[in-house]
Amino acid sequence: MAGLEPLYAWARAAVSLPQDALICGVHWELVRHGYRCLGAGDQPGPDERKSELLPAGWEANKEVYTLRYKSADDARELLLKAIMVEDSMILNVMDRSSQKVADVTLTVADYINPEHLDDFHKVYKNTEELRMRIASGIITPLGAPAEKPRKEPEAEKKDPDLVPDSDPLRVPPRQPRAPSRPSPLSPFAVGGEDLDPFGGRSGGMIVDPLRSGLPQPGIDPSSGIPGRLPPGAVPPGARFDPFGPLGAGRSGPDPDHLPPPGYDDMFM
Repeated sequence: MAGLEPLYAWARAAVSLPQDALICGVHWELVRHGYRCLGAGDQPGPDERKSELLPAGWEANKEVYTLRYKSADDARELLLKAIMVEDSMILNVMDRSSQKVADVTLTVADYINPEHLDDFHKVYKNTEELRMRIASGIITPLGAPAEKPRKEPEAEKKDPDLVPDSDPLRVPPRQPRAPSRPSPLSPFAVGGEDLDPFGGRSGGMIVDPLRSGLPQPGIDPSSGIPGRLPPGAVPPGARFDPFGPLGAGRSGPDPDHLPPPGYDDMFM
């Protein structure tokens, strides 16, 4: 029960009976779960403020301990009455905002060694069980206080002069794009390649029958090329580099269709 030791050392002068030590343990468990003590008694006193310590006069009545608590977010206020009945302590806790009530009965001898009130390291026993009893019997039924949301640290404002991505001399990364390939039969495909020469599009200003997009008949060299090779001259599947024009009358661009580079004689 971390934190209980300094509290017990602070309150040791007022601890004279085993139930006093048990009240210290119960008080610290409420503090651990987000509550702070306002004072002793049923009614508030002057200049009260929330504290992790026990208030003055907390041990005045050895038969009935009365303490008031408030959550750190001010949403809940608890009234605790610890009533001694023979060797047991009955904890009665009421949430004043919701009027909910929780009760727990503790046998003092189960958690306090009465012969070791002067030694914190020996006065408490079964501390884990005590914590579970308070958590299940008081905290859970009444509801734990809501924690205040932590403010997220504001993002550091970056100086654009120090951010490498804002360097005007830096070439921005190119985003890959899928080449736009319109249908070769589309009337809007004409001139597309000239408008975007690096886009992988088709449809330039120069008509190329071989790249019109229409299915072209394949050439099988093993069947022979009329006027060039007889049938069977090239074994099936053999690597073959055709030579010369591939047959007469085959449509295709002719080098004479275009003038030589730099030649500007329209009468030629």
